[in-house]
Amino acid sequence: IMLYANIGNSKDLAAVLQNDAGGIGLFRSEFIYLERDTFPTEEEQFQIYRTVAETMAGKPVIIRTLDIGADKKCDYFEMEPEENPAMGCRAIRICLTRPEIFKTQLRALFRASAFGNISIMYPMIISVLTEQGVTFGEPKQGIMIETPAAVMMSEELAKEVDFFSIGTNDLTQYTLAIDRQNPKLDAFYEPHHPAVLRMIQMVVENAHKAGIWAGICGELGADTSLTRRFLAMGVDELSMSPGSILPVRKIILETDVTKERENNNLC
Repeated sequence: IMLYANIGNSKDLAAVLQNDAGGIGLFRSEFIYLERDTFPTEEEQFQIYRTVAETMAGKPVIIRTLDIGADKKCDYFEMEPEENPAMGCRAIRICLTRPEIFKTQLRALFRASAFGNISIMYPMIISVLTEQGVTFGEPKQGIMIETPAAVMMSEELAKEVDFFSIGTNDLTQYTLAIDRQNPKLDAFYEPHHPAVLRMIQMVVENAHKAGIWAGICGELGADTSLTRRFLAMGVDELSMSPGSILPVRKIILETDVTKERENNNLC
């Protein structure tokens, strides 16, 4: 199983290397936008992506395209207020409706891919990418599985991409119909809910059926109470904050996967 790190910018690279991550499973590129007052240029983005790729020296670097919206506000995007921003204009929906922003980022990513092992990952996908006019290039292309729709379509989606990364934070929110930003609902928010775990299992099985890998990049990736369960499911990759890597690795090294599969009836 691959153990990767989640980062928000190049400043996090020292912690990634210090904790011996196998790669970067989620580079949240939206922080490049959130930390500025104007849109970053293609050249500015290219230099950041190149630095990360070169620093990781051939290890995988999965960069998620712009994921603004919901709880991530950026004033200069001048987005209209929404009644339910978690289900509104966010992530890939912004990119597809503002192609000039999306193309700038993609050009920077494709240029940077010449300097390291970069993969591109698209958030909030609910249908086949080619139908939305997304151009594929040389880097590996993957998508985030964050909605029940993507889970149910995962068999078809798996035929179009190189990998899946399950965003368990949003997947849990949308599956349970509970706003994870509302503290009044904390008692009802159950990321270990059987429905969420069954969806993860379905995605992994459909990925493997198509010959691609499936990982987890949400908070559950670092949840040590589920690490053995994920191994039994056949999850290929776990991505988490750099500081969580060593504790999770310890559990993995101590786990007999065959026994875990028998215990969880996943033979």
